[in-house]
Amino acid sequence: MNREAPVNVIVAGLGGQGVLTCSDLLADAAFRAGLSVKKAEIHGMSQRGGSVSCDVRFGAEVLSPMVPDGEADFLVVLEPTQEAPNRHSLKPDGVLLSVSDLDMDALPSKKAMNTAMLGMLSRHLPDIEETCWQDALNAAFPDKIRAMNRDAFAIGQSNA
Repeated sequence: MNREAPVNVIVAGLGGQGVLTCSDLLADAAFRAGLSVKKAEIHGMSQRGGSVSCDVRFGAEVLSPMVPDGEADFLVVLEPTQEAPNRHSLKPDGVLLSVSDLDMDALPSKKAMNTAMLGMLSRHLPDIEETCWQDALNAAFPDKIRAMNRDAFAIGQSNA
């Protein structure tokens, strides 16, 4: 990964799937890795299961939180119906990570699907060390669901 150019990630899904949590964790892990981070959210009708997307950009220097159309390095799709409306954001050589690539039966809980998808993404981001991911997970989740989310993250990593 070229740390001079920002890495552009879009996380897309529906309200209630943890799109915001997933993007918050990504931004926190990148920040812990010493990178400049910017984040933007589009909520839509998120409280009623509507479309939600978040742009996360990180690198040596990031000036804008919005990922320009066609410049996303990674598109993380938590709901298959959100792939088509967001595909235009992905650059030609960008990486699409879809929940359809994840073995949902292997997860400790379906509610941890977003964390598993983040684990899949982490395999493509070598500039963010494992300790940064684990510290971000530990900071984000209370004790009662921390282990479940750490397990889901590991399942996503092994699924990449």
